[in-house]
Amino acid sequence: MTPVGTGAGELDRPLSVVLPGERGGTRIADRVVAKIASQAAREAVGTLPPDAGRPSASVVVHRDVAHVRVHLELDYPCDIGARCRTVRRHVVERVEALVGMQVPDVVVQVEQLHLVAGPGAAQGRMR
Repeated sequence: MTPVGTGAGELDRPLSVVLPGERGGTRIADRVVAKIASQAAREAVGTLPPDAGRPSASVVVHRDVAHVRVHLELDYPCDIGARCRTVRRHVVERVEALVGMQVPDVVVQVEQLHLVAGPGAAQGRMR
């Protein structure tokens, strides 16, 4: 180690090597994590009807833990539970991979269902 000093009566101190990961801290804003969660929800939900809104997310971060709430609209009929599980799993994977935060819970809130008329579906009431 090489002694380093500024002179002027200051004591010389050894120069120590500080690893890059120990030089400071990184803080990722809640809104950044929310954008990542929103994009992950969009990826997981797949194709939606044209009148459906895009998934959005809100996040509360405490240290390295992110609590996520996703708001989305789905087509109907569909397996709502399975779609929500898929969204939940994908959001957890993407947030953990991209920002290194733990995601203990993802609340998926289905805001609206959009009726999708399939082939042979009845339109309106019939007598």
